[in-house]
Amino acid sequence: MNALPANLEVLSRLQPLSQLDEKNLRGLLPLCRYDKFNRNQNPLRESDWSGRVMYLTKGQLRVDAADGGMDILVGGYEKALSPIVSDGHTPAGSKALTDIEVLSLEEEPLDILVTWDQVAQKSGHSSDQNTSTTEWRRMSGLFTMENLTLGALSALPAANIDMLLQQFESIAVRRDEVIIQQGDLGDYYFLIERGRCKVSRQVAGTSVELAELKEGDVFGEEALLADSVRNATVTMKTDGALLRLAKDAFLKMLREPLMKRIDFAAAKQKVADGAIWVDVRFPAEFQTNGLPNAINIPLNDIRQVTSVLDNKRTYVVYCQTGRRSAAAAFLLSQRGINALLLDGGLKAISDKRELEI
Repeated sequence: MNALPANLEVLSRLQPLSQLDEKNLRGLLPLCRYDKFNRNQNPLRESDWSGRVMYLTKGQLRVDAADGGMDILVGGYEKALSPIVSDGHTPAGSKALTDIEVLSLEEEPLDILVTWDQVAQKSGHSSDQNTSTTEWRRMSGLFTMENLTLGALSALPAANIDMLLQQFESIAVRRDEVIIQQGDLGDYYFLIERGRCKVSRQVAGTSVELAELKEGDVFGEEALLADSVRNATVTMKTDGALLRLAKDAFLKMLREPLMKRIDFAAAKQKVADGAIWVDVRFPAEFQTNGLPNAINIPLNDIRQVTSVLDNKRTYVVYCQTGRRSAAAAFLLSQRGINALLLDGGLKAISDKRELEI
Protein backbone atom coordinates (compact mmCIF):
# COMPACT_ATOMS: atom_id res chain seq x y z
CA MET A 1 0.00 0.00 0.00
CA ASN A 2 1.57 3.27 -1.13
CA ALA A 3 0.47 6.58 0.31
CA LEU A 4 -0.61 9.17 -2.24
CA PRO A 5 -1.19 12.87 -1.61
CA ALA A 6 -4.75 13.88 -0.80
CA ASN A 7 -6.09 16.82 -2.78
CA LEU A 8 -8.95 19.30 -2.54
CA GLU A 9 -10.57 18.23 -5.81
CA VAL A 10 -11.11 14.70 -4.52
CA LEU A 11 -12.34 15.81 -1.09
CA SER A 12 -14.78 18.35 -2.53
CA ARG A 13 -16.77 15.60 -4.27
CA LEU A 14 -17.22 13.33 -1.25
CA GLN A 15 -20.18 13.31 1.16
CA PRO A 16 -20.56 15.07 3.55
CA LEU A 17 -17.28 16.84 2.77
CA SER A 18 -18.76 18.54 -0.30
CA GLN A 19 -20.71 20.84 2.04
CA LEU A 20 -17.51 22.34 3.48
CA ASP A 21 -15.72 25.34 2.03
CA GLU A 22 -12.15 25.22 0.74
CA LYS A 23 -10.64 26.51 3.99
CA ASN A 24 -12.17 23.71 6.03
CA LEU A 25 -11.29 21.11 3.40
CA ARG A 26 -7.66 22.18 3.67
CA GLY A 27 -7.89 21.56 7.41
CA LEU A 28 -8.82 17.95 6.69
CA LEU A 29 -5.88 17.21 4.39
CA PRO A 30 -3.49 16.20 7.22
CA LEU A 31 -6.07 13.68 8.43
CA CYS A 32 -6.29 11.88 5.08
CA ARG A 33 -4.71 8.56 4.20
CA TYR A 34 -4.57 7.01 0.72
CA ASP A 35 -4.22 3.23 0.29
CA LYS A 36 -3.88 1.13 -2.86
CA PHE A 37 -5.09 -2.48 -3.20
CA ASN A 38 -4.57 -4.97 -6.00
CA ARG A 39 -7.26 -6.76 -7.94
CA ASN A 40 -8.95 -9.58 -5.95
CA GLN A 41 -7.85 -8.18 -2.59
CA ASN A 42 -10.40 -7.55 0.17
CA PRO A 43 -9.56 -4.07 1.55
CA LEU A 44 -11.82 -4.60 4.57
CA ARG A 45 -9.46 -7.32 5.78
CA GLU A 46 -6.20 -5.81 4.63
CA SER A 47 -6.27 -2.74 6.87
CA ASP A 48 -7.75 -1.44 10.13
CA TRP A 49 -10.56 1.04 9.45
CA SER A 50 -11.71 1.52 13.05
CA GLY A 51 -12.36 5.18 13.79
CA ARG A 52 -12.01 6.11 10.12
CA VAL A 53 -14.32 6.98 7.23
CA MET A 54 -13.31 5.24 4.00
CA TYR A 55 -14.17 6.09 0.37
CA LEU A 56 -13.41 4.41 -2.97
CA THR A 57 -11.70 6.99 -5.19
CA LYS A 58 -10.46 4.88 -8.11
CA GLY A 59 -11.23 1.46 -9.62
CA GLN A 60 -14.11 -0.96 -9.14
CA LEU A 61 -15.04 -2.63 -5.86
CA ARG A 62 -17.67 -5.23 -5.05
CA VAL A 63 -19.29 -4.57 -1.67
CA ASP A 64 -21.28 -7.34 0.04
CA ALA A 65 -24.16 -6.49 2.36
CA ALA A 66 -25.13 -8.50 5.45
CA ASP A 67 -28.50 -9.39 3.90
CA GLY A 68 -26.84 -11.11 0.95
CA GLY A 69 -27.09 -8.24 -1.49
CA MET A 70 -24.15 -6.59 -3.19
CA ASP A 71 -23.13 -3.43 -5.04
CA ILE A 72 -20.49 -2.69 -7.66
CA LEU A 73 -18.95 0.68 -6.86
CA VAL A 74 -16.93 2.77 -9.31
CA GLY A 75 -14.42 5.09 -7.68
CA GLY A 76 -15.43 8.75 -7.67
CA TYR A 77 -18.97 8.20 -8.93
CA GLU A 78 -22.48 7.92 -7.46
CA LYS A 79 -22.54 5.58 -4.42
CA ALA A 80 -18.75 5.68 -4.10
CA LEU A 81 -19.03 9.36 -3.16
CA SER A 82 -20.52 8.24 0.18
CA PRO A 83 -18.48 6.34 2.79
CA ILE A 84 -18.05 2.60 2.33
CA VAL A 85 -16.97 2.33 5.96
CA SER A 86 -18.06 4.69 8.74
CA ASP A 87 -19.05 4.49 12.39
CA GLY A 88 -21.61 1.75 12.84
CA HIS A 89 -21.47 0.71 9.18
CA THR A 90 -19.07 -1.87 7.81
CA PRO A 91 -20.04 -4.09 4.84
CA ALA A 92 -20.02 -7.86 5.30
CA GLY A 93 -17.28 -8.21 2.70
CA SER A 94 -15.60 -6.71 -0.33
CA LYS A 95 -13.46 -7.64 -3.33
CA ALA A 96 -11.43 -5.41 -5.62
CA LEU A 97 -12.52 -6.13 -9.21
CA THR A 98 -9.64 -3.97 -10.48
CA ASP A 99 -6.67 -2.31 -8.83
CA ILE A 100 -8.26 0.29 -6.56
CA GLU A 101 -7.40 3.35 -4.48
CA VAL A 102 -9.24 4.32 -1.30
CA LEU A 103 -9.15 7.45 0.81
CA SER A 104 -9.83 7.45 4.53
CA LEU A 105 -9.72 10.02 7.30
CA GLU A 106 -10.29 10.17 11.04
CA GLU A 107 -14.00 10.16 11.78
CA GLU A 108 -14.19 12.11 15.06
CA PRO A 109 -12.46 15.33 13.91
CA LEU A 110 -14.45 15.15 10.67
CA ASP A 111 -17.69 14.95 12.63
CA ILE A 112 -16.64 17.87 14.86
CA LEU A 113 -15.79 20.04 11.84
CA VAL A 114 -19.02 19.19 10.00
CA THR A 115 -21.10 19.88 13.13
CA TRP A 116 -19.52 23.29 13.71
CA ASP A 117 -19.80 24.14 10.02
CA GLN A 118 -23.50 23.34 9.88
CA VAL A 119 -24.32 25.22 13.07
CA ALA A 120 -22.25 28.18 11.87
CA GLN A 121 -24.28 28.34 8.67
CA LYS A 122 -27.45 28.56 10.74
CA SER A 123 -25.96 31.15 13.12
CA GLY A 124 -24.69 33.25 10.25
CA HIS A 125 -28.14 33.84 8.77
CA SER A 126 -30.98 35.95 10.07
CA SER A 127 -34.65 35.92 9.13
CA ASP A 128 -34.67 39.71 9.51
CA GLN A 129 -33.11 41.24 6.40
CA ASN A 130 -32.35 44.41 8.37
CA THR A 131 -30.30 42.54 10.96
CA SER A 132 -26.57 42.20 10.31
CA THR A 133 -25.17 38.73 10.92
CA THR A 134 -21.72 37.32 11.39
CA GLU A 135 -20.45 35.01 8.67
CA TRP A 136 -18.97 32.52 11.13
CA ARG A 137 -17.77 30.12 8.42
CA ARG A 138 -15.44 32.87 7.19
CA MET A 139 -13.82 33.22 10.60
CA SER A 140 -10.58 31.43 9.81
CA GLY A 141 -9.14 32.13 13.26
CA LEU A 142 -12.06 30.40 14.96
CA PHE A 143 -12.57 27.54 12.54
CA THR A 144 -9.15 25.92 12.65
CA MET A 145 -8.82 22.17 13.06
CA GLU A 146 -6.62 22.71 16.12
CA ASN A 147 -9.18 24.93 17.86
CA LEU A 148 -12.12 22.64 17.15
CA THR A 149 -10.47 19.31 17.98
CA LEU A 150 -7.89 20.16 20.66
CA GLY A 151 -8.76 23.55 22.07
CA ALA A 152 -11.39 24.73 24.49
CA LEU A 153 -14.03 24.59 21.75
CA SER A 154 -13.57 20.82 21.36
CA ALA A 155 -15.24 20.14 24.72
CA LEU A 156 -18.27 22.32 24.04
CA PRO A 157 -21.49 20.26 23.87
CA ALA A 158 -22.91 20.38 20.36
CA ALA A 159 -26.19 21.74 21.71
CA ASN A 160 -24.34 24.83 23.00
CA ILE A 161 -22.43 25.75 19.83
CA ASP A 162 -25.10 28.08 18.49
CA MET A 163 -25.41 29.80 21.87
CA LEU A 164 -21.65 30.32 22.05
CA LEU A 165 -21.46 31.80 18.56
CA GLN A 166 -24.15 34.30 19.51
CA GLN A 167 -22.08 35.37 22.53
CA PHE A 168 -18.86 36.03 20.60
CA GLU A 169 -18.32 39.63 19.53
CA SER A 170 -16.11 40.54 16.57
CA ILE A 171 -14.06 43.72 16.97
CA ALA A 172 -11.66 45.51 14.63
CA VAL A 173 -8.29 46.41 16.13
CA ARG A 174 -5.39 48.59 15.02
CA ARG A 175 -1.63 48.22 15.16
CA ASP A 176 -0.17 49.28 18.57
CA GLU A 177 -3.60 49.08 20.22
CA VAL A 178 -3.38 47.67 23.78
CA ILE A 179 -5.98 44.91 24.16
CA ILE A 180 -5.33 43.97 27.77
CA GLN A 181 -3.14 45.80 30.28
CA GLN A 182 -1.07 44.14 32.99
CA GLY A 183 -2.69 44.78 36.39
CA ASP A 184 -6.22 45.31 35.05
CA LEU A 185 -9.12 43.08 36.05
CA GLY A 186 -10.00 40.32 33.58
CA ASP A 187 -13.17 40.92 31.59
CA TYR A 188 -12.90 39.10 28.23
CA TYR A 189 -11.49 35.99 26.60
CA PHE A 190 -9.99 36.70 23.16
CA LEU A 191 -9.36 34.73 19.98
CA ILE A 192 -7.30 36.23 17.14
CA GLU A 193 -9.35 36.16 13.97
CA ARG A 194 -6.84 38.11 11.90
CA GLY A 195 -3.48 39.69 12.65
CA ARG A 196 -0.67 39.28 15.20
CA CYS A 197 -0.03 40.61 18.68
CA LYS A 198 2.72 40.53 21.29
CA VAL A 199 2.59 39.53 24.95
CA SER A 200 4.82 41.52 27.31
CA ARG A 201 5.32 41.87 31.05
CA GLN A 202 6.81 44.60 33.22
CA VAL A 203 9.80 43.16 35.12
CA ALA A 204 11.77 45.52 37.38
CA GLY A 205 10.45 48.49 35.44
CA THR A 206 11.37 47.06 32.05
CA SER A 207 8.94 45.69 29.46
CA VAL A 208 9.94 42.15 28.47
CA GLU A 209 8.34 40.56 25.40
CA LEU A 210 7.23 37.01 26.23
CA ALA A 211 5.56 35.75 23.07
CA GLU A 212 4.00 36.60 19.74
CA LEU A 213 0.48 35.36 19.04
CA LYS A 214 -0.98 34.70 15.59
CA GLU A 215 -4.28 33.98 13.88
CA GLY A 216 -6.21 31.27 15.74
CA ASP A 217 -4.38 31.79 19.06
CA VAL A 218 -6.31 32.66 22.23
CA PHE A 219 -5.42 34.80 25.22
CA GLY A 220 -6.89 36.40 28.33
CA GLU A 221 -8.15 33.22 30.00
CA GLU A 222 -5.78 33.12 32.98
CA ALA A 223 -7.21 36.14 34.80
CA LEU A 224 -10.77 34.90 34.19
CA LEU A 225 -10.01 31.42 35.50
CA ALA A 226 -8.07 32.54 38.57
CA ASP A 227 -10.36 35.56 39.17
CA SER A 228 -7.26 37.75 39.32
CA VAL A 229 -5.71 40.72 37.52
CA ARG A 230 -3.99 40.46 34.15
CA ASN A 231 -0.40 39.23 34.52
CA ALA A 232 0.74 40.58 31.15
CA THR A 233 -0.02 43.18 28.49
CA VAL A 234 -1.18 42.20 25.00
CA THR A 235 -0.62 44.71 22.19
CA MET A 236 -1.47 44.41 18.50
CA LYS A 237 1.55 44.22 16.19
CA THR A 238 -0.64 44.60 13.11
CA ASP A 239 -4.11 45.72 12.18
CA GLY A 240 -6.56 42.86 12.58
CA ALA A 241 -9.75 41.52 14.10
CA LEU A 242 -10.48 39.75 17.37
CA LEU A 243 -13.34 37.66 18.68
CA ARG A 244 -14.05 38.30 22.33
CA LEU A 245 -16.23 36.51 24.86
CA ALA A 246 -17.39 38.11 28.11
CA LYS A 247 -16.18 36.54 31.36
CA ASP A 248 -19.52 35.07 32.47
CA ALA A 249 -20.11 33.40 29.09
CA PHE A 250 -16.55 32.09 29.03
CA LEU A 251 -16.80 30.50 32.48
CA LYS A 252 -20.18 28.93 31.78
CA MET A 253 -19.73 27.72 28.22
CA LEU A 254 -16.01 27.03 27.83
CA ARG A 255 -14.42 26.49 31.23
CA GLU A 256 -16.90 24.09 32.76
CA PRO A 257 -17.20 21.64 29.82
CA LEU A 258 -13.41 21.38 29.59
CA MET A 259 -12.70 21.14 33.32
CA LYS A 260 -12.33 17.60 34.68
CA ARG A 261 -12.53 17.80 38.46
CA ILE A 262 -11.40 14.98 40.72
CA ASP A 263 -11.28 14.48 44.50
CA PHE A 264 -8.16 13.48 46.41
CA ALA A 265 -9.01 9.78 46.77
CA ALA A 266 -9.64 9.41 43.05
CA ALA A 267 -6.55 11.49 42.26
CA LYS A 268 -4.35 9.19 44.37
CA GLN A 269 -5.66 6.20 42.45
CA LYS A 270 -4.98 7.93 39.14
CA VAL A 271 -1.39 8.57 40.21
CA ALA A 272 -1.03 4.96 41.35
CA ASP A 273 -2.14 3.97 37.86
CA GLY A 274 0.51 6.13 36.21
CA ALA A 275 -0.73 9.73 36.28
CA ILE A 276 1.64 12.54 37.31
CA TRP A 277 1.09 15.17 39.99
CA VAL A 278 1.72 18.74 38.78
CA ASP A 279 2.11 21.46 41.42
CA VAL A 280 1.53 24.88 39.82
CA ARG A 281 2.56 27.01 42.81
CA PHE A 282 5.81 28.91 43.11
CA PRO A 283 8.92 26.82 43.90
CA ALA A 284 9.08 28.08 47.50
CA GLU A 285 5.50 26.89 48.12
CA PHE A 286 6.19 23.56 46.45
CA GLN A 287 9.23 22.97 48.63
CA THR A 288 7.15 23.57 51.75
CA ASN A 289 4.44 20.95 51.21
CA GLY A 290 4.55 19.66 47.65
CA LEU A 291 3.27 16.14 47.12
CA PRO A 292 5.91 13.40 46.78
CA ASN A 293 6.96 12.67 43.17
CA ALA A 294 5.13 15.76 41.92
CA ILE A 295 6.69 17.99 39.28
CA ASN A 296 6.63 21.73 39.86
CA ILE A 297 5.48 23.92 36.95
CA PRO A 298 4.40 27.37 38.15
CA LEU A 299 1.26 28.70 36.48
CA ASN A 300 3.24 31.42 34.71
CA ASP A 301 5.29 28.75 32.93
CA ILE A 302 2.44 26.44 31.87
CA ARG A 303 2.14 27.81 28.33
CA GLN A 304 5.85 27.32 27.68
CA VAL A 305 5.99 23.65 28.73
CA THR A 306 2.95 22.16 27.02
CA SER A 307 5.01 21.23 23.96
CA VAL A 308 7.30 18.99 26.03
CA LEU A 309 4.60 17.26 28.09
CA ASP A 310 3.52 13.79 26.98
CA ASN A 311 -0.02 13.99 25.59
CA LYS A 312 -0.37 10.25 26.18
CA ARG A 313 0.01 10.70 29.95
CA THR A 314 -2.51 12.00 32.48
CA TYR A 315 -1.58 14.94 34.74
CA VAL A 316 -3.32 15.74 38.04
CA VAL A 317 -2.93 19.48 38.62
CA TYR A 318 -3.11 21.08 42.05
CA CYS A 319 -2.28 24.19 44.08
CA GLN A 320 -3.24 25.30 47.59
CA THR A 321 -6.84 26.36 46.93
CA GLY A 322 -7.66 25.13 43.44
CA ARG A 323 -7.71 28.62 41.92
CA ARG A 324 -4.34 28.61 40.16
CA SER A 325 -4.61 24.94 39.31
CA ALA A 326 -8.01 25.54 37.65
CA ALA A 327 -6.31 28.02 35.33
CA ALA A 328 -3.42 25.62 34.68
CA ALA A 329 -5.71 22.65 34.03
CA PHE A 330 -7.69 24.68 31.50
CA LEU A 331 -4.55 25.87 29.72
CA LEU A 332 -3.25 22.31 29.48
CA SER A 333 -6.58 20.84 28.38
CA GLN A 334 -7.15 23.37 25.61
CA ARG A 335 -3.75 22.38 24.22
CA GLY A 336 -4.64 18.68 24.03
CA ILE A 337 -3.07 17.58 27.34
CA ASN A 338 -5.16 15.23 29.51
CA ALA A 339 -5.27 17.31 32.71
CA LEU A 340 -7.37 16.59 35.80
CA LEU A 341 -8.04 19.25 38.45
CA LEU A 342 -7.68 18.36 42.14
CA ASP A 343 -10.93 19.93 43.28
CA GLY A 344 -10.39 22.49 46.02
CA GLY A 345 -6.62 22.00 46.06
CA LEU A 346 -4.60 20.87 49.06
CA LYS A 347 -6.73 23.04 51.34
CA ALA A 348 -9.79 20.85 50.71
CA ILE A 349 -8.11 17.72 52.11
CA SER A 350 -9.56 17.42 55.63
CA ASP A 351 -7.09 14.85 56.96
CA LYS A 352 -3.64 16.35 56.37
CA ARG A 353 -2.10 12.94 57.08
CA GLU A 354 -3.46 12.01 53.65
CA LEU A 355 -0.79 14.24 52.15
CA GLU A 356 1.89 11.83 53.31
CA ILE A 357 1.62 9.54 50.30
